[in-house]
Amino acid sequence: QVRLLESGGGLVQPGGSLTLSCAASGRALAGYTMAWFRQPPGQDREFVAAHKRAGGGTTYRDSLKGRFTVSRDNARNILYLQMRSLKPDDTAEYYCAATNRLATTSSIAADHQYEYWGQGTQVTVSS
Repeated sequence: QVRLLESGGGLVQPGGSLTLSCAASGRALAGYTMAWFRQPPGQDREFVAAHKRAGGGTTYRDSLKGRFTVSRDNARNILYLQMRSLKPDDTAEYYCAATNRLATTSSIAADHQYEYWGQGTQVTVSS
């Protein structure tokens, strides 16, 4: 069983930066593919970024490449999401997710790939 706890959300002005953290407990993070999803107000949940297990690299939502960076610290069991040049459209509840199942190129961005989810942290981009 993996438990995930997000933190770092808040109110930020357009153009600002924010770093989210996802602390995992219960299992070593290194064996899991980890991801961030977000759910804007009134919209469906959408994929943001993923960090594959065992040095498998990262994957991003195309529209977020260059502004968002996902990274992990396996020793501390933490997944990060650095967000820069934030826009009002980035306003959403951000969720951390984990899977120890094999993730393909297509499935890694699908929420059904992930067995474990955090409770979410709210990010609001507004002046």
